[in-house]
Amino acid sequence: MIHIFDVDHTIVRKTSTEYFLNMAMKEKLIRFSQIKRLPFDWLKYKLAFPDVDFIENTVKSLCGIKKTDLERLSETCFNERIKPNIYTGAAGLINEALEKGEKVIFATSSFDFIIKPLERYFGINESLACRMEYNDGVTTGNLIGYSFFGPKKKTAACDWMERNNVKKEDTSFYSDSYTDLPLLEYCQNPIAVNPDGILKRRAKKNNWKILRFKEVLGSTS
Repeated sequence: MIHIFDVDHTIVRKTSTEYFLNMAMKEKLIRFSQIKRLPFDWLKYKLAFPDVDFIENTVKSLCGIKKTDLERLSETCFNERIKPNIYTGAAGLINEALEKGEKVIFATSSFDFIIKPLERYFGINESLACRMEYNDGVTTGNLIGYSFFGPKKKTAACDWMERNNVKKEDTSFYSDSYTDLPLLEYCQNPIAVNPDGILKRRAKKNNWKILRFKEVLGSTS
C-alpha cells in the first residue's frame, strides 16, 4: 500500500507556507507587498472559487531570494513552528505505515524547501511539492513545472504513480480539502482528515473514512 498525505491541515495544524511566510516577513526576507494577493486568494478558496494558478502568480514577485536563505529559514521554521504543530494522529499513521514497510509520500502545494525538514523528521525520501526555479542560487520568480494545487495535484500524483509502477488500487490518500477531490476520487482508499464542509459532505455521501485530529506534538511535550 502507498500512503499519500496532503500536509496542510492534514499532518500540520495550519498551513506550512503560512508558518514560513510569517517568519520570512519577520526577518524581512519577504515583504508583504510581494504576497499581498494571498489574502484575496485565501478568500476565494474559502468561498469555493479558488484560483488554481495562484501559486504561479504569487511566485512571480518572489525573485531575487537566495536559496540558502530559504533553506536556512525552513529549518528554523520547522523546529519552531511546524514540528510542534504536527498532529499526533497523523504522525501515528505515518510511523505505523513506515514500520510495516509501506511507502509514504507527501503531496502538497507547499514548497519543497519547506517540506524537506518534515521529510527528514519522518524518514521519508520524496514528496510532490512545488519547486522554485533558481539561477546561480537565486530565485527567478518562476516554478519548475507547475504548482500542485487542486487538479494539478492529481496530475502530479498520477505521473508519479506511472513512473513508479504504482496502481491506483494500491493507494490511500489523506486530505482535508475539497480542492483535493480529484485525487481523492482517483485513489482506491480516500480518507478525509479534518475535512472542510464541502469535503465532509462528499465523504459522507461516498462513505469515505473521516478522521479528526486535534492533539499536536507541542501539546504532549
